Amino acid sequence: MSPNAPKSYTMKNYYNILGVTKNADKEEIKKAYRKLALKHHPDKTGGDDSKFKEINEAYQILSNDQKRQEYDTYGRVFSDGQNGAQSEGNSGFDFSGFDFSQFGGQNNGQSNFDFGDIFEGFFGGGQQTRKQGKRGRDIFIDLEISFEDSVFGLKRTVLLNKNSFCDKCSGKGAEPGTETKKCEHCAGAGKVHETRKSFLGSFTTLRECSNCHGRGTIPSKKCTACHGEGTRMKNEEITIQVPSGIENGEMIKMTGIGEAITQGVAGDLYAKIHVLRHPTYRREGSNLLMDLEIKMTDALVGVEKDIKTLDNNNLTVKIPSGVDNGEILRVRGRGIPTSKNSRGDLLIKIVIRTPKKISNKARQLIEELKEEGI
Repeated sequence: MSPNAPKSYTMKNYYNILGVTKNADKEEIKKAYRKLALKHHPDKTGGDDSKFKEINEAYQILSNDQKRQEYDTYGRVFSDGQNGAQSEGNSGFDFSGFDFSQFGGQNNGQSNFDFGDIFEGFFGGGQQTRKQGKRGRDIFIDLEISFEDSVFGLKRTVLLNKNSFCDKCSGKGAEPGTETKKCEHCAGAGKVHETRKSFLGSFTTLRECSNCHGRGTIPSKKCTACHGEGTRMKNEEITIQVPSGIENGEMIKMTGIGEAITQGVAGDLYAKIHVLRHPTYRREGSNLLMDLEIKMTDALVGVEKDIKTLDNNNLTVKIPSGVDNGEILRVRGRGIPTSKNSRGDLLIKIVIRTPKKISNKARQLIEELKEEGI
């Protein structure tokens, strides 16, 4: 092959390499990687250098959101300036000088040593978390509403017991009107260095100061309502605006209404809507559908029927003579609201009721109708 000829790349299935599904989240991928990396490390008994590199390469791609998206879309990775097949997943750290055989070698290859923090430090597992900042937990609730309310919308108030920002100090943790001072624990940096030792050496990490919660300052006098935390548990009434036309199973998101967190932003509230069935009406897109039973004689000669609509109005529907069973009558503008001045239609399905028993007189009349060809 000519040295200038284009290189060919083999599509690797990184999901199969780690033994996870394509829908696996980051935590599943991380757990699978740790287990396989310990099992196949070349310095361990039964280790495999090429397998270890392949596992490392798969983890480098699947643990990075951008690279994983490129791999899922194109089968190759471009964000690091290289093709996915060229990236060997090398973290830039050489493990060859360390002896892994003493860790768990007598326990079916399972290590009793926690490699989680070490691997995250080498392979970037904790970098994105530090960039994103702190955020409170999301809250998920179920909201049951009537069919009528799903059509026309409503406001629903719910009572939640949750961690909220303190009303008195507005989440600052200091008694109103008092000053703050530099945190002595972190010297005002908001973060502290923590050094830990392992068989690989000493490792220093940077974490949030637990004394000032990352603020860098502490109140000279703590808020008496929240004891300086800035948040506290309390019952809070939340008004949820359910829009007209919402469907069963839809979710309403309210940003910043979830759990509050010290020195961070509150999470979100998600309300899942459950629409109760209606005895008469059902939904088809923006239209309402109902069944209307009529007698055979009404179908032959026609009739007018009064029905009650969802908005509690009486509607007179004219059934034409000669209507067929299953025929649909359309009443425009009486369906689901689609905008401020627009609604879908009401669809009325005709169901002709056949009598189970008839009198002798009725039978005689029917026989006469048969003679008429009806």
